[in-house]
Amino acid sequence: MNDIFQSIKSIDTSSLVDKVESNLIALFIEKDFKVGDSIPKELELAQSLGVSRTVVREAMLRLRLMGLVESKKHRGAVITSPDLVSILEKSMNPKILDDNTLKEIFEMRLSLEIGMADFIMERVTSEDIAALKVLVENEPSSSDRMLFQIEHEIAFHGKLYEITRNETMKKFQRMLLPVFDYVHKSGLLRKYSANANFVSHKGLVDIIETGNSEQLRNAMRSHLENHFARLFE
Repeated sequence: MNDIFQSIKSIDTSSLVDKVESNLIALFIEKDFKVGDSIPKELELAQSLGVSRTVVREAMLRLRLMGLVESKKHRGAVITSPDLVSILEKSMNPKILDDNTLKEIFEMRLSLEIGMADFIMERVTSEDIAALKVLVENEPSSSDRMLFQIEHEIAFHGKLYEITRNETMKKFQRMLLPVFDYVHKSGLLRKYSANANFVSHKGLVDIIETGNSEQLRNAMRSHLENHFARLFE
């Protein structure tokens, strides 16, 4: 008898869970579920989909991990809006990412900072400019000639992201900067030499105060030029 049981292969339910996960998402879309709407009980879903509660429970667990579903006291499972950055952040550990991915994240941050010039110029206030001036006044004079100083980058560029009033971009900055710093120090990129056209933080503040979006984009590109040179030259 034992030989018989040993010869029986366990049923692989992983593909079934995948299908149920997809079907649940399709169901939420079809029924026009909104954030905060309650989801039917596991038993109801199992009966409707023709699967066991165990399979439904595992599929729902995946949706919870994705941030699409959360449990509410006295209400059970409800639809929620996923925090996309937090989901990415869980796997954004530079020590476990391959070199190509690290370089692409490095490139993504460069693109993001040049591209947000319009948002900065549209939304900056006099209070923001005053705060930026305080930040650059506290930087050492040598920072105008240095490629990357993590403390000043966090403070200054963090303020630029704040000025955009875009919460998702602000979260991206907090997530990307440690990876950016890691790549900078890792030896993955070419060595750099100082760029004569480098625009300092102070130079960026001057343009934010008196210039326009195009000027800020160009200045930000020059500010980041040394990083681009390490990628392309």
